[in-house]
Amino acid sequence: MIESRCGLLCSECKYRDIMKCAGCLKIKKPYWAKSCPIKNCCESKKKDHCGQCDRFPCKQLHEFAYDPATGSEGTRIEQLTDWARELPG
Repeated sequence: MIESRCGLLCSECKYRDIMKCAGCLKIKKPYWAKSCPIKNCCESKKKDHCGQCDRFPCKQLHEFAYDPATGSEGTRIEQLTDWARELPG
C-alpha cells in the first residue's frame, strides 16, 4: 500500500501523530515547509509516487533519500521499487 510520494513509510513516522499529519497523499501543503519538491513533481506528472516515474530514481529523489537530515540511507528508493512492482503506472 502506497503511503507517500517519496517512499517514506508514514505509518512509521514519529511526527505523524505529533503534527497530526495525514500524509502527502492527502494534504495540500506539508507542515514542514511551504511546499515539497518531491510531492509537487509527482503530482505534476500525475504519478502516485516516484517509483512510477520513467526517470526513477532521479537526482532530486536520490539526494533526498540520502540527505543526512531527512534521508533514510536509500531505503525510500527500495520502498518505491516495491510499490512500483505492486502498482505499476
